[in-house]
Amino acid sequence: MNAKLKKGKRSRVESRTARRKARTAAIPPTAVEVTFRHVEPTSALRSYAERKLAHMSRYANRSCHAHVILTVDKYRQYGEVTVKSGRLTLAAQEETKDLYSVIDLLAANVERQLKKHLGKIKGKRLRAGSSAEALVESEPNAAIEK
Repeated sequence: MNAKLKKGKRSRVESRTARRKARTAAIPPTAVEVTFRHVEPTSALRSYAERKLAHMSRYANRSCHAHVILTVDKYRQYGEVTVKSGRLTLAAQEETKDLYSVIDLLAANVERQLKKHLGKIKGKRLRAGSSAEALVESEPNAAIEK
């Protein structure tokens, strides 16, 4: 009997992983656009920003567009990013002494905002108990107190 359970569980796991791969393959990668202001555009910075922000569509489960603006003013390294996915728009600004750390902070900030937004959506999906269920739960406690 255990062999049948394991075989059924294994087939369910295999079908679930196949569905997950198909779903993630259907999502196009995030389109990252990098703009440089007052700094020479380097392919290293551009590829670093694209790599750090490329996984945003995986969280949103739809296509995303990210626009990164990197600015240098004397000793100030400044960056801002705007991520758009459907009707959702996320924005972040950071400032440090290194453009690579600016990109890291921007990616972390936007990822945190996206996860918070998705958590709110999941929280709304959960069904709240009806008033009748709440009354039934409160009545046994009231009878015990008397």
